[in-house]
Amino acid sequence: MKKFLEGSRAIAETVKLCRPDVVAAYPITPQTHILENLAEFKAQGQADFKYIKPESEMSAASVVLGASAAGARVYTASASQGLLLMTEVLFNIAGLNLPVVLTCANRAISAPINIWNDQQDVMTARDAGWIMLFAEDNQEASDLHIQGYKIAEETNLPVMISVDGFSLTHTFGQVDIPDQKLVDKFLPRRKLVSGEFLDPKNPVSIGGISSPESYILARKKLHENLIASKKNIKKTAAEFNKLFKKQSARHDGLVEYTGPKNPKLMIIAMGSILGTIRATFNEKKISDKVGILKIKCYRPFPDAEISKIILQVRPKHVAVLDRAISLGQGGILASEIKNLCPIGMVSNFIVGLGGRDVTPEHIEKIVKLSLTDKTCTTRFYDR
Repeated sequence: MKKFLEGSRAIAETVKLCRPDVVAAYPITPQTHILENLAEFKAQGQADFKYIKPESEMSAASVVLGASAAGARVYTASASQGLLLMTEVLFNIAGLNLPVVLTCANRAISAPINIWNDQQDVMTARDAGWIMLFAEDNQEASDLHIQGYKIAEETNLPVMISVDGFSLTHTFGQVDIPDQKLVDKFLPRRKLVSGEFLDPKNPVSIGGISSPESYILARKKLHENLIASKKNIKKTAAEFNKLFKKQSARHDGLVEYTGPKNPKLMIIAMGSILGTIRATFNEKKISDKVGILKIKCYRPFPDAEISKIILQVRPKHVAVLDRAISLGQGGILASEIKNLCPIGMVSNFIVGLGGRDVTPEHIEKIVKLSLTDKTCTTRFYDR
């Protein structure tokens, strides 16, 4: 059913369709509307999940950790400093192989205090061991939550879905909310295996102390499981596309390229800024010389898939637009792309930090600068 919805409402309606058993989250701008909508569904009898109101984000993460370990399907959400307060527990959730789904309504990190959008929060948690998916628009945000639960429960890995704060969470648009019967068909109840969840009738221990000899093996296994999950992410996207009749190439699971072969420039980015990039090409008609590579799955990092596209398309130059920075080093996404490209091929632009506007005019100037000055350095584009 196509509805005209705020992004947060679309996410909340989709989460409800996924039938979580436990919802626990602490409000923080710009994630709060998601929780308010879920609370409304619960109060009106439209959902039967257990709605828990903890005293902090760390407590919220601890609640869903415990509930997931006991076999429940769970949901939480956060942003910015709230996500950072969860960090200790995020590592534990991944290390315990728990299928938790979390929405991060991306927001800048203090100080100074800023409530607007960039992706510094989620990128700071990139090494916690979670699968990380990025939504370009609210339709994709809705779709990714349904897929996220299936991926999490089939891989026993947590999934974090990044949705740009305000840019998506507080904007209205048309979203196709699927039928409950279709969601139930795609996402059956979580399969529980005796001995793999906490049960008083069959006691087990999880997360106990580990010796140096066994700890490295556990981290190695988590790393290998994340790498292996790429196959599941692609499979899940294909199954979703077929059942929900999503035929567009943009619904691929890991990366998506649009544009010509042998472009003068390939722009690489994640999240809602891709909409601005596409609008720039439509308005300025420069797509004959510029291609767009969308990174939809950031962890596990799709290095082989990116390399394959670069080899097939053979751009003359690459420009990576980062909405986060590793201070003292440069753009976080760009640093990983540089490892896959020949030396002297990648320029990096730090844009939109703290909600700074990135307009089609800015994109056009970045394209012109990239084509004329191919100095491979990190630039703060703050004009």
